[in-house]
Amino acid sequence: MTARNVSVETIFVLLGFTDYPELQIPLFLMFLIMYVVTMVGNLGMMVIIKINPKFHTPMYFFLSHLSFVDFCYSSIITPKLLENLVMADKSIFYASCMLQFFLACTAVVTESFLLAMMSYDHFVAICNPLLYTVAMSPRLCALLVAGSYLWGMLGPLVLLCYALQLNFFGYNVINHFFCEYTALIAVSSSDTYIPHLLLFAYATFNEVSTLLIILASYVLIFATVLNICSASGRRKAFSTCASHLMAITIFHGTILSLYCVPNSKNSQQTIKVASVFYTMVSPMLNPLIYSLRNKDVKDAFWKFIDTKIPSHCTNFKGYFPSR
Repeated sequence: MTARNVSVETIFVLLGFTDYPELQIPLFLMFLIMYVVTMVGNLGMMVIIKINPKFHTPMYFFLSHLSFVDFCYSSIITPKLLENLVMADKSIFYASCMLQFFLACTAVVTESFLLAMMSYDHFVAICNPLLYTVAMSPRLCALLVAGSYLWGMLGPLVLLCYALQLNFFGYNVINHFFCEYTALIAVSSSDTYIPHLLLFAYATFNEVSTLLIILASYVLIFATVLNICSASGRRKAFSTCASHLMAITIFHGTILSLYCVPNSKNSQQTIKVASVFYTMVSPMLNPLIYSLRNKDVKDAFWKFIDTKIPSHCTNFKGYFPSR
């Protein structure tokens, strides 16, 4: 492979949503609100799980790491997007762009495997409840999470090594709101067949392997739930899985449409909108999905509010539905 030409400083320009100049301020406000909700929601979830011994279980262990990944993921992408929506200079240095790609790709791959691990955890909890504490030991949970992080870094590292070998000259206009891999290598003057092939193979392997784990887990879960005699037991089991299935649908739906369809004819605007879902919408909704449908989390949240905020400041609780 040919080494990258470094005689001229390489600068990338992120076009973002400049096709709609009249929407720059509304988009800035919308994305800012989403960013704040994401930060508060995921940080709050991590704090509640950390301080409450009731949540020191495998399910919430995985959930705390999912919140951490979402917190980091949003911090990697959204601040630069917000800056570009209000600033005339939309450039990003070569090293910063490559770093953003690597960290964002690591986060998205890690999240996909964490969601798969959470499916397996649900399977063990519902199908083998008596063996749950033995099967999902702290050591196994730690290994599963560590494996998700390691695999999440390994693949992007390989893709990054290939990207670093590509030639870029001067100003390079990236038609995206962050340094997404396909948009990044599209502005290179080098042959990008191998990087495209690697990305397709890596993304397809990740999606197939994680979705197989998820599908196998839920097929066995549904078979077990249907054999439960009591209606309340079935409702409780389905309720436990509903939040997770919602998060999986939002996340994997966009990933499949973007990266696992060879020679995709999606327009660049469609790709940008779809990217918003897995980079910003999913990290924002995950803490809401897992908390609003979880009575234990809601009770822990209000207990935390009661202990940390003076009682005269929490009278607004009366305006919310009963817990």
